[in-house]
Amino acid sequence: MTATVLGVDRSVTGRRWVARNGGSSDTDRLGLAIAQRFGLPENVGRLVADRGIDLDGVERFLDPTLKAELPDPSILKDMDTAAGRLADAVERGEVVGLFADYDVDGATSAASMTRYLRAAGARAVLHVPDRIDEGYGPNLPALLGLVSRGAGPVVCLDCGILAVDILGAARDAGVEVLVVDHHLAEPDLPPAVAVVNPNRLDQAPGLGHLAACGVTFLVLVALNRELRRRGWFASRAEPDLRSILDLTALGTVCDVVPLHGLNRAFVAQGLKIMAGRGNIGLTALGDVAGLDRKPDPYHLGFVLGPRINAGGRVGRADLGARLLATEDTEEARAIASELDRHNDERRRIEAEVLQAAIAQAEDMAAEATSGDAPVLVVAGEGWHPGVVGIIASRLKDRFGRPTCVIGVANGVGKGSGRSVSGVDLGGAVIAAYQAGILDKGGGHAMAAGFTVAAERIDAFRDFLTERVRSTQESGPLVPTLSIDGTVAPMGANAELVRTVDRIGPFGTGNAEPRFALADVRVVGAAVAGENHVRCTLNGADGGRLKGIAFRAMESDLGPALLQAGSLPMHVAGHLRADYFRGGDAVQLVIDDAAVS
Repeated sequence: MTATVLGVDRSVTGRRWVARNGGSSDTDRLGLAIAQRFGLPENVGRLVADRGIDLDGVERFLDPTLKAELPDPSILKDMDTAAGRLADAVERGEVVGLFADYDVDGATSAASMTRYLRAAGARAVLHVPDRIDEGYGPNLPALLGLVSRGAGPVVCLDCGILAVDILGAARDAGVEVLVVDHHLAEPDLPPAVAVVNPNRLDQAPGLGHLAACGVTFLVLVALNRELRRRGWFASRAEPDLRSILDLTALGTVCDVVPLHGLNRAFVAQGLKIMAGRGNIGLTALGDVAGLDRKPDPYHLGFVLGPRINAGGRVGRADLGARLLATEDTEEARAIASELDRHNDERRRIEAEVLQAAIAQAEDMAAEATSGDAPVLVVAGEGWHPGVVGIIASRLKDRFGRPTCVIGVANGVGKGSGRSVSGVDLGGAVIAAYQAGILDKGGGHAMAAGFTVAAERIDAFRDFLTERVRSTQESGPLVPTLSIDGTVAPMGANAELVRTVDRIGPFGTGNAEPRFALADVRVVGAAVAGENHVRCTLNGADGGRLKGIAFRAMESDLGPALLQAGSLPMHVAGHLRADYFRGGDAVQLVIDDAAVS
């Protein structure tokens, strides 16, 4: 078993603190070599090595560019067919129908394609399904509705890979459908004009980590190339594909796909585009959310993303895509304000469901801790299906287990799941669908969505339990917290924060470095807002560091910090600039603590 950091075998939140590199001396030596060869501080070299980067990959890691990472789109099966059909539509003046999923990935995919087609002299019409009335994925009435609005080809974005029967019916009705998706596929592909998906079973590996917005970007690169080859831009300006990278970055971060390779380049370059405030919809949303500085992945995932999602969760499903695609300033302001109101409503609903879900999950917590229940599956009558994914994420973080949350209405459960590293939840959900337990189901390793009859929820829980348990070769999952290094309060300064930022952008697959502070005294701890805790961390070196633990009162972390008194504690979290105090002020965003 990997040695613990600071001897923390069980923190106040029940987690074991472990070194991110497993304490490997080989990784330490590689980190030193990286630092020496590239003239980096030793701690940066070690952080790079911890992320699995070898000497040959350092330059691309520290400076992720599309030039280095962007592949020839034609390596994806059906890409040339898709680009050709869309180019035909542009040349013929056909309207392109877009059927997009209701989450941020779907909204950014739809907005990216809309903006490109508009710039290329074409037009798109959009349909985003209502989460409750239509559910996930394409449906025949909606596809026919797009055709009735003038659409020629219809593109399914961030959905469609499992819709074999529906798209078969659409084909029989004369609808030309193209699928642009990234979710895990089955052997039988839908009968579409083209199916572009890096997770097709017959697709060579290498791009399976892309979100749908990333796949959409590649489709647009291929389409642009084809239109250029046909001479379409001889008399008109060629669209600037870089201008939509802000949308690609937003969808990539919000869909929680791994930030390595091409995804990392998308986010790094997209953040630069976003800082220019060229997309008036994003600008309006940032303004209504109070975003007053250059955005980073945190703002994408926790400030902008939830508001865009709010339309699909508790409001009108197409609001997010319309906001991101509009070129009308007044419309952008109106939609941004509406999404902000919906986000407030989403928070209220979420709080109500969360309490009920926690109470139910805590009844299973003892089993989960002992390993008898490696997956949490909770369900409630009347739980709003628009918040089950958020609740699943919160419970997954709290209990350290893959979690599925199901809202039941009229005998039908609509659920969403979030996983932990090492458990392919999407694959398990697809297997449950193939076994006839689920009515619908799909996803990827870290997230999944599904529909299940209420009477089959227990069977679904049993199926997942056995599936996950059978993959745990080394025994039950033990909740862990990865630590990148230790630091004293005196050394937790602005220079260290700037050093750490050199290996960003951070997200899944490139975790933001987490540091542990040993034997600090927590003083001045107090509840801030509804359930956050602010405090000051005093070190034996005389250093003082401000700390904040978000949502800490929802777990045992908050009470532990409030009751610490003069007892020395080990504290772990992320070092970030404290924009509230300004200057070179730094604070620790606290993730966990343990009695010293």
